[in-house]
Amino acid sequence: MKKFILSIDQGTTSSRVILYDSKFNKIDSVKKELTQFFPKNGWVEHDALEIWHDVRDLLHKIIKKNKLSVSQILSIGITNQRETTVLWNKKTGRPINRAIVWQDRRTSSFCKKLKKKGLEKKIQKITGLVIDPYFSATKIRWILDTNRISKKLIQSNNLLFGTIDTWLLWNLTQGDSHITDITNASRTMLFDAQKNQWSNDLLKTLKIPKSILPKVVDNVYDFGETQLFGGSIKIGGMAGDQQAATIGQACFHLGQSKGTYGTGCFILMNIGSKFKLSTNRLLTTVAFKIGSKKMYCYEGSIFVAGSAVQWLRDKLNFIKYSYQSDALYSKANINENVIIVPALTGLGAPHWKAEARGAIFG
Repeated sequence: MKKFILSIDQGTTSSRVILYDSKFNKIDSVKKELTQFFPKNGWVEHDALEIWHDVRDLLHKIIKKNKLSVSQILSIGITNQRETTVLWNKKTGRPINRAIVWQDRRTSSFCKKLKKKGLEKKIQKITGLVIDPYFSATKIRWILDTNRISKKLIQSNNLLFGTIDTWLLWNLTQGDSHITDITNASRTMLFDAQKNQWSNDLLKTLKIPKSILPKVVDNVYDFGETQLFGGSIKIGGMAGDQQAATIGQACFHLGQSKGTYGTGCFILMNIGSKFKLSTNRLLTTVAFKIGSKKMYCYEGSIFVAGSAVQWLRDKLNFIKYSYQSDALYSKANINENVIIVPALTGLGAPHWKAEARGAIFG
């Protein structure tokens, strides 16, 4: 009997499920576009229930389409858009607000206050990250400050936090597993990247209760089982999307690098097994941890890449479909000295200017 692996790829603009055989050959994939919400300038939100329902339905679809029995599926793996923040009611399973997406800039003023307090060096030393609205910590604090029900849920021990990996896992296991992997944890601005644990110091500084946080484990782990598809299927692997891409490109040795172009562009370089900070305003983040083997990487995060094409399509109406951008590029005269600053959601590395806005010169 043939065996297969299911991979969940939950991204910023869509959710996909990919079917591989036991030799890692791609057999099939199914995809669903994700609704984007922009309630205010600089705010970006997703409906966490829509994300879960889409992923659940895509799993059903690919299993049915390929006539698979549950016994043929060796494991499910999860990779996800990082930093995007969900808080939900443990009793009802319902989010207490829309998910705040990694691109969201609403906590810019709070980040400025943290910098004025002189916390940037401390936070960078513990987490490897700079202070920026990009990361989950200030998003969590914003939700706790603005959502009245959060305090009651904390008091009754019924509030849970997770990035998208944790949210999907919790739903797949019907509430049995409240777990994240080390790569996703390292993107929250709450995780001690050297000690492999949540930083009590930063939790105290940001007034975030530890009780809402998931357990942190390696990328390969017994994350639990799902019983939603006619039997028991193990969930055996989890990693944030850019770290998963780094693993997928086999950047296992010092100096090996990869660049991934999607909604944004993310350059990651393996810096070995020792934690060290960049002197050029890059991030230090966990590349992966499997057993005793742990690797770090430098990361240059560019917030806007493919989303600029979406902007041309949806806002300026230059094109009807994204693929039509190729024809525009081929006709462009690169000597016309037109400069575009694609700061549609602020500037990432190495500038880290949350308040920056897009501009066209020339």
